[in-house]
Amino acid sequence: MSKVIPAYQQIKEAILDNIHSGLWQAGQAIPPELTLAEQFGVSRMTVNRALKELSEERVLERRQGSGTFVAQQHFNHTFVEVRNIAHDIQADNHRYQAVMLDKKLLNFSDLPSLVQRQFLLPKLTPIQNVVAVRIVHFADDIPLQLEERWVDAQLAPSFFDQDFNQVNTSDYLITHVPLEGGEYTISAQAADTSVAEALGIKPQEPTLLLNRVTFSQGRVVTVVNMWHVGSRYQFHGRL
Repeated sequence: MSKVIPAYQQIKEAILDNIHSGLWQAGQAIPPELTLAEQFGVSRMTVNRALKELSEERVLERRQGSGTFVAQQHFNHTFVEVRNIAHDIQADNHRYQAVMLDKKLLNFSDLPSLVQRQFLLPKLTPIQNVVAVRIVHFADDIPLQLEERWVDAQLAPSFFDQDFNQVNTSDYLITHVPLEGGEYTISAQAADTSVAEALGIKPQEPTLLLNRVTFSQGRVVTVVNMWHVGSRYQFHGRL
């Protein structure tokens, strides 16, 4: 039995669709609450709840005495500068290459259970299709990273059409989707058979796994696992 989506959630989705499609641009005023209430056939209180939540999610900006506007999108530089491996390899004067192992369009129900839960982190928004891609990143013909990425096909409709032997996934998403932040964890993991085969190492060999969830206008646009060979890669920073 399908779950009934609350009216305020439907309004949120309609507003997000208008923004994603370009109908409503950043900085543009959206219709008043009363107009939206009439349009959706709901109470003004229901519209107010939808706008309040979207404002808290930084999708909208409510200005006293002026109305509600589509928020300007600001990149969180700490997040954006979680560097993609292509830039790191090339900055160290090594030859970079990406090899895409596979690319699929999946139903949401076909995703690993952990990935499903991560996509539903901010809100229980129905997701139909997800693009899954696996890419190995090389430095001087030595595999350094296996990227396992899942992308909401609705938020990035042209993602599936890209050749990721040539196009970097992170660069593409930063350029084409209004990213607003993310969360990540780094953990030590033993490589399973699939990861080991892709990275040219033995099963159970130690790896560093970076798992990252990226948000776009209140929704998760992508979940990624980045597996790094423990003996060939290190994370570093400055305090």
